[in-house]
Amino acid sequence: MKGFFFRLGILLRRKRFSSELDEEMAFHRAATEHDLRSEGLSPEEAKFAATRRFGNTTRMKERSHEVVSFRFETVAQDLSHAFRQLRKNPGFAATAIGVLALGIGASVALFAFVDAALIKPMPFVDPNRIVSVYETVPSCLLCNVSYQNFRDWQRESHSFAALEVWGYARYTLHADGAIAMADGARVSDGFFRALGVKPMLGRDFYAGEDRPGSGRTVLISYAAWQKRFGGASDVVGKTTQLDDLPYTVIGVLPRDFHFAVRGESDFWTALNDPDGCQKRRGCHSLFGLARLKDNVSVATASAEMTAIASQLEKQYPETNRGFGAVVRPLSEAVVGQVRPVLLVLLSGAGLLLLIACVNVVSLLLVRSEGRRQEIALRGALGASTGRLIRQFVIEGLVLVIAGTAAGIGSALVAMRLLLSLIPAERMEAMPYLEGLGLNARVLAFAAGIAMLAAMLFAVAPALRLKTRDLRGDLAEGSRGSGGRAWKRLGSRLVMVELATAVVLLVGAGLLGKSLYRLLHVDTGFEPERLASAVVSIPKNYTTDAQVMALERALVARVEALHEVKSASIASSTPVRDWDGGVNIAAAGRSLPKERVDVPERDVSAEYLHTLGARLMRGRYFTDAEDDPAKPRVVVINETMAKQFFPGEDAVGKDLEYVQSKQKVRVIGVIEDIKEGQLDTPNRAAMYVPFNQDSWGAFNLVVRTASLEEAKDTAALLQSITRAVHEIDKDIPVAGGMSISDTIRTSNAAYLRRTTAWLVGGFAVLALILSVVGLYGVIAYSVAQRTREIGVRMALGASRQSVHSLILKEASLLTGMGIALGLLSSVAAANLMRKLLFGTATWDVGTLAGVAIVLGAAALVASYIPARRAAEVNPVEALRAE
Repeated sequence: MKGFFFRLGILLRRKRFSSELDEEMAFHRAATEHDLRSEGLSPEEAKFAATRRFGNTTRMKERSHEVVSFRFETVAQDLSHAFRQLRKNPGFAATAIGVLALGIGASVALFAFVDAALIKPMPFVDPNRIVSVYETVPSCLLCNVSYQNFRDWQRESHSFAALEVWGYARYTLHADGAIAMADGARVSDGFFRALGVKPMLGRDFYAGEDRPGSGRTVLISYAAWQKRFGGASDVVGKTTQLDDLPYTVIGVLPRDFHFAVRGESDFWTALNDPDGCQKRRGCHSLFGLARLKDNVSVATASAEMTAIASQLEKQYPETNRGFGAVVRPLSEAVVGQVRPVLLVLLSGAGLLLLIACVNVVSLLLVRSEGRRQEIALRGALGASTGRLIRQFVIEGLVLVIAGTAAGIGSALVAMRLLLSLIPAERMEAMPYLEGLGLNARVLAFAAGIAMLAAMLFAVAPALRLKTRDLRGDLAEGSRGSGGRAWKRLGSRLVMVELATAVVLLVGAGLLGKSLYRLLHVDTGFEPERLASAVVSIPKNYTTDAQVMALERALVARVEALHEVKSASIASSTPVRDWDGGVNIAAAGRSLPKERVDVPERDVSAEYLHTLGARLMRGRYFTDAEDDPAKPRVVVINETMAKQFFPGEDAVGKDLEYVQSKQKVRVIGVIEDIKEGQLDTPNRAAMYVPFNQDSWGAFNLVVRTASLEEAKDTAALLQSITRAVHEIDKDIPVAGGMSISDTIRTSNAAYLRRTTAWLVGGFAVLALILSVVGLYGVIAYSVAQRTREIGVRMALGASRQSVHSLILKEASLLTGMGIALGLLSSVAAANLMRKLLFGTATWDVGTLAGVAIVLGAAALVASYIPARRAAEVNPVEALRAE
């Protein structure tokens, strides 16, 4: 602190200090002159000798000022000089700031997404203590939870401060004279207390309010409160009809509450009215959620749950055979699929930033080469090396500040653009992206990038200044050596740019090829001109016979539409996430060591025909078998036939449900239909007649004569809705989508498409920047070698040989950069192998294609300076030297 006030005092007494310094220096010169005169020199000789012995007065004054105080006035001078230099070179300034803004903007925008998804804490109390709890079997590693098992877990576990469950729900609403469907969830009573969420109005569920027989109560989201209840302050205590049943509103959830695993949900009801599935231990339809006790780790809790699951397996062998339990952080369920995509995109943006910085460094170094005489002259006039370095530092800071400001502006634009590209249904599963923008963490990241860039931009010219022969620069005698030094450094920088561009281009190529192969995977059916819609059966259809009669009538009425060629019913449509399935075995044979669960699709007789499934052996269902009184039959896929009846014809064989011991006969085998996501391997699947079991909701699948655009699907959904309402106006129809759109917008395709497009964009920019950088190096090399080229041509070298000389230099640089990049790209591709599908990290076609494209672009960029070199007039070149 004392030093600060001392320097402040010096600054306030700057003029006095300068005057005293001049007096002291004059005194010392006079004393030296006096001594020299006393040695016999004349006054003129003594004055000249004293001046020479004393040294550069300007430099000594500057050093004295710098020793005594930090000179703010010199900083202001350097700033003014930096701005003058940029104004004198607007092309350089605009290019450097634009390239830097491009790199910073991409990096900051992608980091904002990473921050929102992976860094920003979830809107719960102490979210790191919240975990997901799953049941697990070999065929389903993170599987749904049985309600009966959950109750046993609550009693037996000691690792959790709270252990709860939740499940998907969809409710039918009567609003403004129309039927609509609303998304919801059913939860155990302590669900919101486990999250640490309190209603903004009203109350939470009471303890025990999720037990059978309790009154029907519901918590509503803030959006539902505004949309369906007009934001009424007296909403608590009101009654609303869900599925034609009265529910009492007990509270409104906070505005910022979201539970990303569920997605958007308007109504949260208590699990006090268990359905048929929850009454059976062997039925798994819920998801576990828990809060860990203090000092209990995820691994410890998972080990305890494994032990409890083992105990329940012994206690209930028929239903729990092969079932374990596992605990995972809730964050994995929220961003598990998005995490690798965001990290790959952020890495791509980082590589683009690296190329941008290398380009700006190259520009700065070229510019410093062009200012050799200026720097040498300033040094000769007394400017210290520190002063010269400070000038470069300040010029770099000016560029960085301008580039960062422009980069942050472009990042905001990029964030809005990227958000607009995310479909609404995807945003429901990513509510953490709401309010995406600049916050303290994102700004700190931008500041960190800016500081690193400033250091890089200051150090590079400073290092060149340290190694420069200023006397030679002033005499113009080292042009060749300076050019050679820049050639070596510039060549290395260009190699880094080219290698980085190769990594991005190869990444984009691999992702693009993966997406192509994913979208062209054999789905086992004909998705063109197929569409589906969800139909929900009202609660007033109370018996299985009523439901089955309604389902038959709906199919017949929809099939009568002129644009519909075939209509059918299915419990689930293809290209969806896996489900756990049913425990099945070959009848009359010993059970396998590991439990086998097979997805079961309940379908109408025309379903497989409507899909265009390919029958391999046997036959499809008939309408006569759509009868619960008939013997139960099943059609299985080829994978299941090979798994259960290896080396045999499965047709005519019997399968047995392990729990109920009920047998079903295989009447047909079809080629595998892609029931799971496009990037998952095919597994065993079975199809049973729909009307041998009744469902409260189902998918109506139709094949049309023409279905090519989204408007066609919307028009078809309207026609289907009208046809359904002709039978019963209280039946809601929703979720209309073509199967082709389902494939294109599936999770696997969407994530890879997004990644491929963004990395591809980075790659194109990287290609442009790296080729421009190569052009700059070759062009500068030609300019530096003008005299050499002139001499060569004066001695008889042809224009063709000069042209070849320059292209050879460019080819060598390009080849080395591409080779380094190809080696690096194979290593980088291993980091994103989870995003690749049917494509090896060393895919030869992609690597060769990138090498050819980048090589061709680099040679085209080198052609212009090579032609310019070949057109050098030797007489003019020698005269200029």
